[in-house]
Amino acid sequence: MPLQNRVDPFGVIHAVAEHGLFMGNRGIIHDPETKTLLKKRWALQAWIICVCEFRDVRREPMGRNRQSDDQSGGKAGWTELFFLDEVTALSAGHRPCFFCRRERAKDFVRRFGMAFGIAEPRAPQVDKRLHRERMASAGQAPIVSVEELAGLPDGSMISSGNRAYALFDGAALPWSFGGYGEPVGFAGFADGPIRLLAPTTTVAVLRQGYQPVWHPSAKT
Repeated sequence: MPLQNRVDPFGVIHAVAEHGLFMGNRGIIHDPETKTLLKKRWALQAWIICVCEFRDVRREPMGRNRQSDDQSGGKAGWTELFFLDEVTALSAGHRPCFFCRRERAKDFVRRFGMAFGIAEPRAPQVDKRLHRERMASAGQAPIVSVEELAGLPDGSMISSGNRAYALFDGAALPWSFGGYGEPVGFAGFADGPIRLLAPTTTVAVLRQGYQPVWHPSAKT
């Protein structure tokens, strides 16, 4: 059975087969004995986006990946979470990791500073804002109008009903754990409320030119 470690654009963690292009974490939120999630869905404000392969490091998902000081074996390290792509991870409220994606993380924080007029931006400033805004940590997804969709940057994600869509090249791409569907014109959202899933801080960084990594299905 798949482990419950796949994240959707709402920030909810599921048990499905697809892993996606990126890994990430929110701290230690699992029990290594049962390989199941704890009741909490985060252990810190820094929710990050990591690469799946880095320096030949091998981890056992939801296992014991932190060395212990005694002979009891390893401790539960951070809980591995998986995302379809970086666009999905950003929508869920994560940001690039400074350890395995340092240049991308520096670029994200630099553009955060540009967006909010901060001369020397720091990652904790980003994390604090995101934690207030992301849906999975009790933030509220603001309602946007159909007319506003065209003004949102590519990589923003919205929801209509219970479905998530990524904005790309003037259209909305239906999201799934396996990839994106055929583009939908903005006029198709005229009948129902539209919510902006991506945190407003992330949208501001995208406006400043940050280029997230897309799943190949977005461009086919």
